[in-house]
Amino acid sequence: MVDRNKIQFDLVKLVNGERLLRLTEPQSGLSLEKKLAPADAVVRHKEKLLRAFEAALAKVALAPA
Repeated sequence: MVDRNKIQFDLVKLVNGERLLRLTEPQSGLSLEKKLAPADAVVRHKEKLLRAFEAALAKVALAPA
């Protein structure tokens, strides 16, 4: 199981006004990012992306080396 406290969140603002929400887990190196619409609240997208990210990390943990 992945420790949620170790997942890093970055909100990147691009020159054209768009935003990217990036999640990274340092131990595995897995990273996931999503472009957000300027009018959308970050909190809602953060939870949704976090669930998808945790599912991806679980698949990586179960995959044979």
